Amino acid sequence: MDICSATRGLPLHEQSFAMIEALPTPRLADGANVKLSPARLKILFNLYPPYLGAGVSVDYISDDWRTCQVRMNLRWYNRNAVGTHFGGSLYSMVDPHLMLLTMNLMGKDYYVWDKSASISFDKATRKPLICHMHITDQDLAQIHAGTDTGDKYLHTFDLRIVEEESGDQVCAVKKVIYVRKKSPNRLAQT
Repeated sequence: MDICSATRGLPLHEQSFAMIEALPTPRLADGANVKLSPARLKILFNLYPPYLGAGVSVDYISDDWRTCQVRMNLRWYNRNAVGTHFGGSLYSMVDPHLMLLTMNLMGKDYYVWDKSASISFDKATRKPLICHMHITDQDLAQIHAGTDTGDKYLHTFDLRIVEEESGDQVCAVKKVIYVRKKSPNRLAQT
């Protein structure tokens, strides 16, 4: 019996959690479990109530944790007073993906937090939107260089939320991520 047949008749949230549990558990080379795979994180995001309420969905998170794409369609519950995409929902499209991608790329030896963000609205629209987020080798090199001494480093990512069909920019978002290497004493505790 497959997982879909086994969960038929259960409430939707129970079906979803059963499907997450049925996914294979990724393992590191030493056999230890990985906390959360990109596929599981995508499913959790798409079931996360604030994202459901904002109308945001995650299309994919790459297996190497470097790329994420999200989308948002206009719905009655995520419109603003003039019938276009609500600004808060636009911002929620990019929060907290870069922090989580960076956290997974840097590993357990680093603190990674969202520090700040700013958003600039360029165009009102009712069309479907996407945002493609990617962490480059250059981003990682800058983060490593900025944290080698143990100091905090603030890395800025520039993002564009665009109309899916035309590629026209709807808004620009600057996300600042705080990264700091854990002290040797902290590493011993983790």
